Amino acid sequence: MSGDEQYERGLKLRIEMFGQKAVEKRMAAFGELGKPLQHIINAYSYGDVWSRTALKPDMKSLVMVAMMAASGHMNELRVHLNGAVKNGCTLEQIQEVLLLLTLYCGIPAANEAHRIAAEVLREHKLMA
Repeated sequence: MSGDEQYERGLKLRIEMFGQKAVEKRMAAFGELGKPLQHIINAYSYGDVWSRTALKPDMKSLVMVAMMAASGHMNELRVHLNGAVKNGCTLEQIQEVLLLLTLYCGIPAANEAHRIAAEVLREHKLMA
């Protein structure tokens, strides 16, 4: 597969997961400075790693939720929570991941992750 094909495959998957508007916003956020970064994200993150088949997309999403919450990357957590919902993750699955986070990463990280998850899940009408 050529680099261009990998990039296009990644961009397509990214748009499927997050929506055209969200991807366009993130791709334009840093202007010319961010173009090489966006190329890496599309070609390698989504065109390669996210396109592999050993883990299903919902499982990858749950892993990303856990990693972003544990590392304190709350903006990315929000992005990947939206992706998790799009990939079919349930409220209960997300809740289980966040409970594991509580035990292994601490209550402060879990509180913030739960707050963001509640906002995202309400936006998707998965909770009141």
